[in-house]
Amino acid sequence: MREAAFLKKNKDKWLLFEAVLDGKKDIEPDKLSDLYLEITDDLSYASSFYPKSNTSLFLNALAVKAHQKIYKSKKESKNRFISFFKTECPLLFYNYQKQLAIAFLVFVLFTIAGAYSASQDGDFVRLILGDSYVNETLENIEKGTPMAIYSQAGASKMFLMITLNNIKVALSTFILGILFCIGSLYLLMQNGIMLGSFVYFFSEKQLLWESSRTIWIHGTIEISVIIVAGCAGLVLGSGLLFPKTFSRVNAFKKSAKDGLKIMLSTIPFFIIAGFLEGFVTRHTEMPDWLALFIIISSLALIIFYYVIYPIKLTHNQTNE
Repeated sequence: MREAAFLKKNKDKWLLFEAVLDGKKDIEPDKLSDLYLEITDDLSYASSFYPKSNTSLFLNALAVKAHQKIYKSKKESKNRFISFFKTECPLLFYNYQKQLAIAFLVFVLFTIAGAYSASQDGDFVRLILGDSYVNETLENIEKGTPMAIYSQAGASKMFLMITLNNIKVALSTFILGILFCIGSLYLLMQNGIMLGSFVYFFSEKQLLWESSRTIWIHGTIEISVIIVAGCAGLVLGSGLLFPKTFSRVNAFKKSAKDGLKIMLSTIPFFIIAGFLEGFVTRHTEMPDWLALFIIISSLALIIFYYVIYPIKLTHNQTNE
């Protein structure tokens, strides 16, 4: 690329960056860091192709100034924990609504596929859920307590066990995104098929309502946040697949950081899901209105925090 074309293509970005560094404009710290990565990539390119030009000198000066501002003068907020969940993560998540939609659609598609496969093959449910679970549930159905499996272990033990297991599944879904997103998509597929098989199994036994009102008490948050973990995995992998203007290494660093922040945001929700499964789901005798209230409230919380609030907060920040 000719130097004039390179300058024309990136001039506005450089001037914006310089204005931010000089205090004439204000942007989010993460966006400033992203701009810094782009500037260093541009500097590397300019140093290779226009080593003694004014463009290289200008970019080098910008990079030095930026390094001091971002890494030497940056002060952490005293309320870092609160600001992370209240502002930082929602603003970040706004940029990844597309990945969230893909994770959701993949999960729903394979949930439907799981239910359909179970309807076509009598052994499919046993293959997916395991003989032990199916046999125990069939025994409970004969006893008239189809959901008894949720009240066998102690509440505290079940809470801890379920919470840790859910976090483990979510971390696996996130980390496997490093396999160019394929690992995350595979685990979303696996969990979707499992859910579809589960739903069909109880539907076939004429227990769709009873099973749904029970499992979705905790499953609404649990399943939703696994989908969010899948989104984080897609964010992680996208840095390798689509580096855009970054070098592949810098793009991966950015996507890994963003994906990890999304994962951190899920931990409180997994604790809530574990609490519900350990202490609340076991009360299968609770009235339908209470079960529905918990399910609808859980769904509203997830949709608000991961969809509505990021959009609203971003628009408010833009209009300020």
